[in-house]
Amino acid sequence: MSQLNEFIETYLARIPRNIRWVDIVEILIISFLVYHILLWIKNTRAWSLLKGFIVIAGFILVAAFFEMNTILWIVENAFGVAVTAVVVILQPELRKALEDLGRKNIISSILPFDTIRTTENGRFSDKTINEIAKACVEMGKVKTGALIVVEQNQSLAEYERTGIDVDGIVTSQLLINIFEKNTPLHDGAVIVRGNRITSATCYLPLSDNMALSKELGTRHRAGVGISEATDSLTIIVSEETGKISVAYEGSLERNLDGEAVKEKLRLIQNKPEEDTKKHILWKGRSKGEK
Repeated sequence: MSQLNEFIETYLARIPRNIRWVDIVEILIISFLVYHILLWIKNTRAWSLLKGFIVIAGFILVAAFFEMNTILWIVENAFGVAVTAVVVILQPELRKALEDLGRKNIISSILPFDTIRTTENGRFSDKTINEIAKACVEMGKVKTGALIVVEQNQSLAEYERTGIDVDGIVTSQLLINIFEKNTPLHDGAVIVRGNRITSATCYLPLSDNMALSKELGTRHRAGVGISEATDSLTIIVSEETGKISVAYEGSLERNLDGEAVKEKLRLIQNKPEEDTKKHILWKGRSKGEK
């Protein structure tokens, strides 16, 4: 008990008497970072590891209190190896966290990392939105499976290389022909950049999210997987039910109709605000108005 009191007194002696405003800002920044790190850990498998670390830390404190020197020596020498092991185990989560940080608007506004150029029509035109939605609805009626990945800011070049180059303008007829059963290009995903289909039969990473329904097949898991790895939006048409789903930012929305698909695409279209308002006003006019 005396050792604990001595430790507390030593720690309190280190606290500066005169606190500056910079110190308060520093405390707020550290608190903000710790909060978001804990929030990130809670949404990954690192949460279970953290609880294990808490148990180990408690055991080390007990060993230090009772002066178990052998255990403390082992902990001290194994600490460096343990840090390396944690980095290796959490490599996918750490990579995703850094990717999410790079996608923040505050970073993008300072550093021009975005490679996708936008025009007055946004990343893609309204015609492209209508063609994709029309193709999905038509394929859903005849239960033709489809997987369409729409690129946003993050490049999908590494996934394009796994497929076959198409480089064609997005039309409903072309999409339907690509995903037609027993055709050379029907198996795999189609990648859309701007108003063009760049590649077909592309391989996508599968999601390991255990919360996804067990009735979902490989096509849906691939759609969610690419949305977890990139900022793209993926449209999935089920071959079994013909229902349309959209995967974005790791979440999956199911049983959508054509209008819902259009709304999802408009969210990432990045169309100038004035044009969007004009579209809404024009859409809301009655037939008698000019």
